[in-house]
Amino acid sequence: MIVTVFRSRLRPEHVEEYQQWAPRMRALAESMPGFVSAKTFTAADGERVSIEIFESPETLEAWRNHPQHREAQRLGREKFYSEFHVQVCRVERDYHMP
Repeated sequence: MIVTVFRSRLRPEHVEEYQQWAPRMRALAESMPGFVSAKTFTAADGERVSIEIFESPETLEAWRNHPQHREAQRLGREKFYSEFHVQVCRVERDYHMP
């Protein structure tokens, strides 16, 4: 499994437009082969953290390069985010309780 940790801060002047894009991108990600899960959290200081999990590097790459996602990435850099940080991690261990 591959985990992407996406930390970001939204530009206040573009929050409305971002909120139109976000559900569409979530639905698209969920429809991609190899998608496992995605969750987003917002801290009290406004930083957002999204954790996205895909089955393999190849399925994550397909999501990363999807044309609609590429457009959202462009808008993110140009409009939506004042800052962001992406970390892509390989799961070395995975265990849990019921």
